[in-house]
Amino acid sequence: MNPSYRFGIEEEYFLADAATRGTPRRAVKAFHAAVSTRLPAVERELLQSQVEVASPPSTNFTETRRILAGLRTGLAEVGHEHGILVLACGTHPLARWSRQTHTEAKRYEGLIRDLQILGRRNVVCGMHVHVEVPRPEARIDLMNRLLPFTPTLLALSTSSPFWQGRATGLSGYRLSVFGEMPRTGLPDLFEDDADYARYVDIMVRSGAIADASFLWWTLRPSLKYPTLELRVADACTRLGDTIAIAALFRCLVRLVDRKSEFNRGQTGASRAFAAENLWRAQRDGVRAAMIDPFSGGAIPFAVHLDRLLALVGEDADALGCRNEVEAVRVIAANGTSSDLQAKVFAEARERGASERQALQRVVDLLADTTASGHG
Repeated sequence: MNPSYRFGIEEEYFLADAATRGTPRRAVKAFHAAVSTRLPAVERELLQSQVEVASPPSTNFTETRRILAGLRTGLAEVGHEHGILVLACGTHPLARWSRQTHTEAKRYEGLIRDLQILGRRNVVCGMHVHVEVPRPEARIDLMNRLLPFTPTLLALSTSSPFWQGRATGLSGYRLSVFGEMPRTGLPDLFEDDADYARYVDIMVRSGAIADASFLWWTLRPSLKYPTLELRVADACTRLGDTIAIAALFRCLVRLVDRKSEFNRGQTGASRAFAAENLWRAQRDGVRAAMIDPFSGGAIPFAVHLDRLLALVGEDADALGCRNEVEAVRVIAANGTSSDLQAKVFAEARERGASERQALQRVVDLLADTTASGHG
């Protein structure tokens, strides 16, 4: 058997008013109507000020990049006609949660009833990566052993330094907002597939959830597909970052699948180290010092990343995505979207802009980069 580890990428985007840069109002329904006609692959999200796109299953990152670039530019073109900007980022710098309107759909209305203020405050956008595994029944074991890698993938994707019109001081604030909801954060360590199946069965029978799609962990087995789904990442402003992170995750899935003993025996302490590294990634992004349980200390992110890339070198070559994987070094060296947003904001303030004016310039940066389909 020669598994291909097919992958698919989902990206969520914000909509912004082209004049105010805040949440769009009057034009949003017309925008959605035009998108449904011209870009049927685009789907609605929980809020009316969001949309989601997805690439089809593939083994070719060049083709996937072309598809996602076309969806980004297509959305931007429709937006231009309706006075709306499209932003790929984890949090909207100027949006206020109290001014959001949820999408009129049965699932979303049910979520708002269940989650109440938590659902209304969930003004965040993420990037999800599905990777198909040869044996779907092994996904719980693979999920346990992949758990220590999720902080690295968050650090590389951080694009949410602003919230409710204010600087948070964090690189990845999105995960804190999302973490208000139940069944989020790192997955628990399940003993095996049967242990996980028992958990889901009792949760469904007790009425806690309708099905496993209501488990919103940073990493989970997909209900619809024979895949593991990465959910920890912020929506990436630069499409190149999306592709690089997806390629790295795909290689990590292959690594733990081919090496059955790698990261085996995860414990409560292992999960706690991952949780601490997740916080460090939220706070500092690619500037984080990551805890290394093997050395007993913390190491710079660049060193941590070098070690990780050495581990997946064979997998990158086997899957034909060495160039895409190596691009994560560029993110680590040059900074994430959060770093660029913070720089634009600081420079605008130094030139005398008010906080709101500086945030408007950040929104323009996000819109321009998203619309280009490059970066």
